[in-house]
Amino acid sequence: MDETRGEDVDAVIERYGRFARDEAPGRSALYAEWADGVASDPALAALLARIPATRRQPPLVFAVTRMLGAPESAFPAWAAWLVEHGEEVVAEASVRRLQTNEPQRCAALLPALATIDGPIALLEVGASAGLCLYPDRYSYRYRGSDGVLALDPDAGTSAVVLECDITGALPLRLPEVVWRAGIDLEPLDAGDEGDRRFLTSLVWPGESGRTERIAAALDIAAADPPHLMAGDASDPEVLRAAGALAPAGATLVVTTPGVLPHIPRAGRERLLDAVRALDAVWITIDPPALHDRWRPPVDAASWGGFVLGRDGEALAAVDPLGSFVHWRAWRTGGTDAAG
Repeated sequence: MDETRGEDVDAVIERYGRFARDEAPGRSALYAEWADGVASDPALAALLARIPATRRQPPLVFAVTRMLGAPESAFPAWAAWLVEHGEEVVAEASVRRLQTNEPQRCAALLPALATIDGPIALLEVGASAGLCLYPDRYSYRYRGSDGVLALDPDAGTSAVVLECDITGALPLRLPEVVWRAGIDLEPLDAGDEGDRRFLTSLVWPGESGRTERIAAALDIAAADPPHLMAGDASDPEVLRAAGALAPAGATLVVTTPGVLPHIPRAGRERLLDAVRALDAVWITIDPPALHDRWRPPVDAASWGGFVLGRDGEALAAVDPLGSFVHWRAWRTGGTDAAG
């Protein structure tokens, strides 16, 4: 084994060991077992080292194996399957990237969208299959100190019902979305069976309800597809060209829910500068210490979650996947509030 290949194998062993130890426990016992097995098996680590370094993350590789038919069984059975199908796994993982598309995030985005009056042209950066472009098509059940506030589209209860715990007087109403579009390096098609299998396979074993929620959201997106563009949104020209497609008379809203941590710092700063140069409202969900665009600055140590922000104003502490919203802003946008 040459020195470079040996370093790749060592990197796989270290990465999968860390995943088994620090990331999977409490979320997926099966993934913790698989990762610990890879970290203890140099031959399997060498197989996975053939995947490009940027595409061999444990959640991605495990999702690819499940998409291709690996048994959701104890490590020995999964490892035997992987050895038999190694070429296929390496080929598929080498052209995939982590593109988790969680519609539950809309429960955290909705209060910020509710501060915007009038019709909205919604543009998401890092849209994957566009499942976070349908906040007006989902139903919501917000649980606060006064009980549960239910929000449903005019057509009735959606096939996607998002539950969320809330505190504070946050504004809650469904937005009027008249145009929806997304930018992604490799957009996924909600109507394509392969892309659908991939997205549902990205759900970790043991995460109850997520597969069904994503499948229902994929049906909504497939029935009325958004305009998805392949491109690098950290290139200002890509973002400007996408924003120029928005219809006149609608407020352009650019969302970056959860994508910024995956963009290298230089590209992230270019993207944020390009967003601010647009005639648009910027709504984001970010770790509090990720960038310095919060005005006033956010104390990351005491914030209590990710930051839901509008144009750099920190509105709420939120779960990055949308399970809670703790409202901290004065802004209500003239809408109904829930406590």
